[in-house]
Amino acid sequence: MSQRQKPEILHREVVARSRLFQVEQVHLKFSNNVERFYERMKGGTRGAVMVVPVHQGKLLLAREYAAGTHDYELGFPKGLIDPGETPAEAANRELQEEIGFASGKLTLLKELSLAPGYFASKMQIFLAEELTESQLEGDEPEPIEVVPWPQQEWEQLLEREDFSESRSVSALFLAQKHLKL
Repeated sequence: MSQRQKPEILHREVVARSRLFQVEQVHLKFSNNVERFYERMKGGTRGAVMVVPVHQGKLLLAREYAAGTHDYELGFPKGLIDPGETPAEAANRELQEEIGFASGKLTLLKELSLAPGYFASKMQIFLAEELTESQLEGDEPEPIEVVPWPQQEWEQLLEREDFSESRSVSALFLAQKHLKL
């Protein structure tokens, strides 16, 4: 595979800002001297994690409210990495906050990006095994419903309307590959 020269960044500026997001305009010059303006969500430096918990032959899913779709979605525990935390520590904390379990064995499956043409952020996907009950208080506005799902029936999750988040679907396939279900 040939290595391409990245475009030169001529200028960057934040052109829109909300409480949660910043839109950055980037003026680029490509190796063939073509210039373009791109807009992207300015990423933070914290990163995020998603965890596929497996306990007693079941995948443990979380059903929680998603403001983007204004509905309850079924997916895997996830969250931001706090300052000073490693990704694995964040994964274990999120497990305890969202579903009430800690993991004795975390395996990094893959780092994913979401729409890399527009977002700079990355998410690390972990498999969590050897779970023990352990609850930490989280920042969710209401309790998250934990939904145990038989591991061997993982493909049926794909048929559910409320299991649609692309990162959760990707995490399911990564876990399936690792566990060889």
